Amino acid sequence: MKAMLKYLLIVLLTSSNLLIASRTQIIDSVSIYQNLSQYNIKIHNYEKATLFATKALQFSQKTKNYESQIQQNFALGKLYFDLNRINEAQNYFEQSRLLNTKRPVTFCKLKTLYFLAFCAIEKKEWTNAASYFAQADQLPIATSIQNKANVLLLKKAKLYYSNNQLTVASENFTRLLAQTNFENEKNIIEEAYLYKGMIALRYTKYKDALDMLEKALNINRITKNLKSKESILLHLSKCHKGLRNFDQAYSYLEEYHLLKMHLAEISNSKQNIENFKKFKRDEQYKDFIDKNKQQQKEEDAHKYSKLINILAVALITILSLLSFSLYKNNIIRNESNKLLKEKNQELIIAKNNAEKASKARAEFLSTVSHELRTPLNAINGITHLLLEEKPKKSQLNYLASLQFSGNYLATFINEILEINKIESNKIELESISFHLKELLENIQSSLNKFALTNNNEFHLLFDQNIPDYLIGDPTKLSQVFLNLINNALKFTQDGSVTIKVKLLKKEEDTVKINFQIIDTGIGIPKDKLELVFENFSQGSVEINRKYGGTGLGLTIVKKLVKVLGGKIKLESEEGKGSTFSFSLPFKVAESLVETTEKETNYDENQFKSKKILLVEDNKINQMITKKMLENKGIVCIIIDNGESAVQLMHNHDYDLVLMDVHLPGINGTVATQEIRTFDTSTPIIALTAISLDENREMLLSYGMNDVITKPFVPEEFYTIISKYLPN
Repeated sequence: MKAMLKYLLIVLLTSSNLLIASRTQIIDSVSIYQNLSQYNIKIHNYEKATLFATKALQFSQKTKNYESQIQQNFALGKLYFDLNRINEAQNYFEQSRLLNTKRPVTFCKLKTLYFLAFCAIEKKEWTNAASYFAQADQLPIATSIQNKANVLLLKKAKLYYSNNQLTVASENFTRLLAQTNFENEKNIIEEAYLYKGMIALRYTKYKDALDMLEKALNINRITKNLKSKESILLHLSKCHKGLRNFDQAYSYLEEYHLLKMHLAEISNSKQNIENFKKFKRDEQYKDFIDKNKQQQKEEDAHKYSKLINILAVALITILSLLSFSLYKNNIIRNESNKLLKEKNQELIIAKNNAEKASKARAEFLSTVSHELRTPLNAINGITHLLLEEKPKKSQLNYLASLQFSGNYLATFINEILEINKIESNKIELESISFHLKELLENIQSSLNKFALTNNNEFHLLFDQNIPDYLIGDPTKLSQVFLNLINNALKFTQDGSVTIKVKLLKKEEDTVKINFQIIDTGIGIPKDKLELVFENFSQGSVEINRKYGGTGLGLTIVKKLVKVLGGKIKLESEEGKGSTFSFSLPFKVAESLVETTEKETNYDENQFKSKKILLVEDNKINQMITKKMLENKGIVCIIIDNGESAVQLMHNHDYDLVLMDVHLPGINGTVATQEIRTFDTSTPIIALTAISLDENREMLLSYGMNDVITKPFVPEEFYTIISKYLPN
């Protein structure tokens, strides 16, 4: 009540001042209009605020007060800038600058140049913005206004950031950090470090971003700015996620959510208080108008006092009811927020557990695949050696069965890893030009023999309107077609398999193409149509026993088609056949970019008397690899650890090194790095049962020339070695 009466007293004094000013023209009208403009800005009545600011400027022009004109032009410009009316704001700022050209340097002159630059940024006029900032930088800034200048510099940097001018924004934040006083401007330094971290995060420089954000967080512990801390925690979470520190990332994310909920509660409380204040200001402003009207109409102070008392009682009654309502709403809101916090905590824990389970699954598959590949390499290698030694006819069938079983196991392991790579988002798509029709014709040619085995007709129907050269991933596309066509040929006998390729849409340099693989085979029951795309599923146990297979082919197809940008559809009728169809987008290429294909043949004379160092810790693999090399006339020296390999390379010359990756002591990659410090010419080929977290590019980055994956095909093994042995 006292506050309201105090405000009414201020209103009375202001109204009396207006009355005196209108009658005597003695009081300074600029300050009155300026105060009225500021008041209306405060209550968000921008129309009246603009009106009073314009009147203040007109009075300044009438009295030829140039200092006041400079200030009022800037005030109007700032008002229009805040209302996002940039052109009008720019006109008033320019007028203020022209009036201030020949006057001493003041903070107003500096502000004017900065806001002219801000207007230019909003209009994307970068050259003009740079020009105004340059003029501002040339002004001699007094020490007393340096802090205010730093506030403008911070706004400048943030404005560049919001317009995606990241390089310029970063330079300004760096400059701000260099010239800011820590004791007096902690909030500015905190924001500068936060935005520097956000910029580094945009460029995926996670380590730089982490450094900046941690500095911001340290300063925030002093400033205790909760809104700033919320942003810091969120970006620290993103940073740790980029660095694959998932536990740390979720810890920061959890803290961010809790803080956000806390700030929401504070915001709600502040909003309620602000609504109350606004309501109070509106009522007080209404009282002010009513009082002035009453003063103009009536002279009786007693009646006016009665009216004020009635309004005061009504206001107190309304405020009491409003306070009670707010109290009840806050109780309900607190209960709801408590429940939300509990549910949010449960979700975070569940998500963390799911992430850990997924990570454990990936690590398990990686370990199991590596452990299976090593003995599988021994099985395939020994089988190859036995077949080369001219076995008895009675043994050929056994060896052929053993070779088939080894190849089947290798395919099975590769398919499991392929699925896991797709699910872990570790699969990478190529974007190269290729000849689609030629690709399909090559696949048809390679599978013709398989088609004849089951007495099937094999057709390719290709739409001639499709451009010759497209841009995409021919390897993944081939994998999809080979799986689908192999299935069609396997489950069809004395029938036909048809590949239909049709152009659906062509727009400038892009096309959309529909693919269909149609067979007249055994078909799929309606209740099994979705099931066939699941892992290890083949429709029924009888089909698996009769036709064989891993049940992973269609799972891989479905996931690969999705990665390539399409969705596979299946139509089938039991006993009549099946149709698999999908549509994919491609960019059109003008010509075919030639790629270097791997050679599949070699000259055995090239191997004679060559010295190869084999670094391998598995005794069986040592024996097999050495025997395969010696069969070609190669001298093989075996060592079982990385340290000894580095020492041997120091003291001897070899034509080539076969380096296992997983070794006791230092592993093959570290050994290769050490060898490359003194020997950059000797070819080093990785010979490894590659795991899920390894890939060809990663191994080559350590200085290796090529990669041979266990279990390897002997012909491919010899072909790769021949590429790096001197003729």
